Amino acid sequence: MTPVLLTDVADGVLTITLNRPDAHNALSPELLCRLVDEFDAFEANADLQVAILTGAGTQAFCSGGDLGKTLPLFSGARLPADDWDQRLLDDPRVRSVAPLREEPLSKPVIAAVNGVCVAAGAEILLGTDIRIATPQALFGWPEVKHGLIPFAGTLARLPRQVSWCQAMHLLLTGEMINAETALQMGLINEVVEPEQLLERAGKIAGRIAANGPLAVKEIKRVARSAMDEPLSAGYALEDDSYKTIMASADAQEGPRAFMEKRKPVFRGR
Repeated sequence: MTPVLLTDVADGVLTITLNRPDAHNALSPELLCRLVDEFDAFEANADLQVAILTGAGTQAFCSGGDLGKTLPLFSGARLPADDWDQRLLDDPRVRSVAPLREEPLSKPVIAAVNGVCVAAGAEILLGTDIRIATPQALFGWPEVKHGLIPFAGTLARLPRQVSWCQAMHLLLTGEMINAETALQMGLINEVVEPEQLLERAGKIAGRIAANGPLAVKEIKRVARSAMDEPLSAGYALEDDSYKTIMASADAQEGPRAFMEKRKPVFRGR
């Protein structure tokens, strides 16, 4: 059988591909479980610094939860038929880690959006750090049209990532937006042609992977933690992080390498 998830590793960068193109990369129970396992392995692997998340084919990044397999399982309309189904019901981490919700990765994740990115696919998008899309990409949270709500973090995250009125319009109407509109409202970073998508994502990932890994992780950690804190508390988080970084071997290696006009050799400690 064709694997539902593909991975590739090069120069400290992990590329994860949702591989159900015939189903617009919809999230089946197996795909959700395998995605969680891959995120866990990425987090634990000190040799990997950045992940790129994309979808197979040219039509979709991810069209959301599989309407025939996953959603009926959640609603009770379908009984579990295999171990993947049972794990999805029994393991709460699958529903929190897959959309990068309660346990966000400490390392950066770049989304390379090559088509439709809606519902649960768009919820995963909100857990990524840098987002590149093709002109054909479409974004939306259409759950309200079906009498449902997004339940993987969007209601809490979207109003913090775009303006309140933009978030409410998208969530309450269920309307789709194109890549240019998503760019204008700050939902994504840039739009590139399809043939340039993975190359551009890889270039950004390479730049991040070449930096001090401890500093990269601390920047993401403090920025995320400070987002919901008063400014004074955010400064305190930054001050504590500064002490950690300045006590590291990497903080000595970076300036030394610059003065010696050579590439730094970071150890992540």
